[in-house]
Amino acid sequence: MIELRTPREIDEMRPAGRFVAEVLTTVRAAAKPGVNLLELDELAHKMIRDRGAESCYIDYHPSFGAMPFGKVICTSVNDAVLHGLPYDYALRDGDLLSIDFAVAVDGWVSDSALSFVVGTPAPGRGEADTKLIRTTEIALEAGIAAAVVGNKIGDISAAIAKVGHDAGYSINTDFGGHGVGRTMHGDPHVPNDGRAGRGFPLKPGLVIAVEPWFLETTDEIWTDPDGWTLRSKDGSRGAHSEHTIAITGDGPIVLTARD
Repeated sequence: MIELRTPREIDEMRPAGRFVAEVLTTVRAAAKPGVNLLELDELAHKMIRDRGAESCYIDYHPSFGAMPFGKVICTSVNDAVLHGLPYDYALRDGDLLSIDFAVAVDGWVSDSALSFVVGTPAPGRGEADTKLIRTTEIALEAGIAAAVVGNKIGDISAAIAKVGHDAGYSINTDFGGHGVGRTMHGDPHVPNDGRAGRGFPLKPGLVIAVEPWFLETTDEIWTDPDGWTLRSKDGSRGAHSEHTIAITGDGPIVLTARD
């Protein structure tokens, strides 16, 4: 069921968006060579406890997950792109790290993700990694720009896809954006490729996560033996960008905007 939020409810969602942005900014600053993924997860977990917020991940167990997730952030490294389960791994210079984080504050959820290179880019990798990451960011900006009243979900999907295809990437549509509200994942699904003018009409009060993710040389993924982490079939790197937005008559509001 697709739910539309009142202006008051959208205002009530703002603290969750600000907190998600704060956690992502803090975790990114801490993600240096030698830092363990489990340390980053514990940092985010402490911030959740201190804020009195509620993790959307720790007990999350959808049909595609092998067991409850058990951690509070997703940390996807290099050829991993989505649902990266934090494990005992010390980050290295040049790793491409994607962090995804969703939390509930006062009963309202926000969800956001970013990707970046840890430390110094690996030799021969810097330009390709920068292009991949920046393409997801530009695609996110394009998807948000298309999220206006009168357009349809397909307009968001088509805007994302054009950026990805123009950069030379193929696009997987198994996972994409989604409705956000009292729970992390709801209707409508917002795929990263689609036809403009098709799908659910965008109306004031619709709150969605827009989340382009691309792999460098494939659109095929496989599930790591940990039962969660999604990796590229050919070992190429992936990147992921995401914001939670509210659609209004005055244009989209990015609830998870970072300073």
